[in-house]
Amino acid sequence: MTGPPASPSRALLARLTAPYRGPLCRTGQVLGALLFIASLTPSLVPRGYVAQGLLSGVCFGVGYLIGVALAALWRRLMLPELGRGRLQHVLRWLPWVSLLACTLTVWWVRPWQDSVRAVMGLPPMDESFSLRLLGIALAVFGVLLVLGRAFGWVARRVGALSRRVMPAPVARLLGIVVAAVLFFNIANGVLLRGALHAADASFRKADALIPPDAIAPTRPGATGGPGSLVAWEQMGRAGRDYVTAGPDAADIAAFTGKPALQPIRVYAGLPAAADARARARLALRELQRQGGFERANLVVITPTGTGWVDPAAADSLEYLLHGNVASVAVQYSYLSSPLSLMVEPEYGEETSRLLFAEIYAYWRTLPVETRPRLFVHGLSLGAMNSERSVNLFDMIDTPIDGALWSGPPFATRTWRQTTNQRNPGSPEWLPVFRDSRAVRFMNQGGSPVPAEAPWGRMRVVYLQYASDPITFFTPYDAWRQPDWMAEPRAPDVSPAVRWYPLVSMLQLALDMLLADRTPMSYGHVFAPSHYIAGWQAVLGTPGWSAGDIRRLQFLLDPRRRQQIEQRRSAAGG
Repeated sequence: MTGPPASPSRALLARLTAPYRGPLCRTGQVLGALLFIASLTPSLVPRGYVAQGLLSGVCFGVGYLIGVALAALWRRLMLPELGRGRLQHVLRWLPWVSLLACTLTVWWVRPWQDSVRAVMGLPPMDESFSLRLLGIALAVFGVLLVLGRAFGWVARRVGALSRRVMPAPVARLLGIVVAAVLFFNIANGVLLRGALHAADASFRKADALIPPDAIAPTRPGATGGPGSLVAWEQMGRAGRDYVTAGPDAADIAAFTGKPALQPIRVYAGLPAAADARARARLALRELQRQGGFERANLVVITPTGTGWVDPAAADSLEYLLHGNVASVAVQYSYLSSPLSLMVEPEYGEETSRLLFAEIYAYWRTLPVETRPRLFVHGLSLGAMNSERSVNLFDMIDTPIDGALWSGPPFATRTWRQTTNQRNPGSPEWLPVFRDSRAVRFMNQGGSPVPAEAPWGRMRVVYLQYASDPITFFTPYDAWRQPDWMAEPRAPDVSPAVRWYPLVSMLQLALDMLLADRTPMSYGHVFAPSHYIAGWQAVLGTPGWSAGDIRRLQFLLDPRRRQQIEQRRSAAGG
């Protein structure tokens, strides 16, 4: 006896949901559980429950996908089913055991995350951390499972239709290719492009916004002030902050007890000229107008993606040089560094190269005995682009005086080369390169090279933290353990950090997005006191006693820490 016929609506619903129903792959469950558990282990920076839930859900999904692929390959090769008798019974229960292990491990994850937080002086996670991350991870895996089964359904349908006109193996391959192209175009052409357009509009609007409390300089010598070649409205948000912040001559003189000059800060925003070359030339003219080449020191700065110049670097530089310094920067994007690197990776390098070329070409024409010492600086993406702007072969007869590059991204070419060619026995997180006359590395504890060790003609310093994933991530982490995990371990890296294939790479990729949320002196947030040490090494500033340096650190570090807290509070934590 049969039941009543299904209603048309229920039949339609059953047909639409058919691709998403069915049992889970047992091999996928086991591998997904293993990657899920590994994802809970600590890495370089602390993760909140949202970030940890997203990571763990993705890792379970990746492990499940690998398991599904392996099971399908096993069946395609017509290999015998694993297990007979009791072994088959055990294997049937293994997925449930692995899921139980996931649940139990979630409740043990807090000590792992707290080990990272303890290194950075943060309080332990609250007790709701585990439950919240589990809920987010389940939701993420559910979404990925639905997308994966939708992909499989499209591939099977296309394959079934294609078998009418071609051999079955070719039809199956065509189905997979068609599904991959379709899903890639949807993700890249619709979702990603739409998100980038939204981000572009948002960043552009924020960059142009001038808050009511942002007042243009009234000093004639300042960029954006009276007589400036760059209008206040054409400087962008980061540029306006840069030229109006920082110490003036009175601040520096009051601290040092010695006469000081007004530091010169030149900045050209994206709206200031039609293209990168025009902006570079405009910045040069503005620097000439303000008398920047008459100072004893000149620094060409490459900002981050949004055009931001780290005040910790600029302020410490100007105090150390008693204001006798001019700095110049040109904006090349208003997107954040990760977005700028993804959308317009070549544009930052072009702008940095053109600005340096304009400044350097004019600087070379000046008398050697009167022209300023010339340095370059950049943080993060700015460090990478600044490094690429300096071609040693173009200036081999007249080199610049030095460079301070902080938080160089892992793709920075010269940094990577010198790190890989470090002296035997020196760790990756603080290398010693050859005789240290040209390149030195520094972190929170300074440099492993004694300060009195002789320098060569040009001084290059890389300031980096071992807990900075932007510097120490590489795609190779997916299949090999990175050298910075070897002993001796850096003091700002948790001793509980371990390497796991594929998972560690995903952890560090997520860490890069969280690297600027760490406390100052960790991750990608650099402290003025460490910039002071870096600038001292590059500049060779005389006349500063150890006591004076400590006083300057005590002045700038709390001020910068307060600025960071205020910015994060304004941004919603």
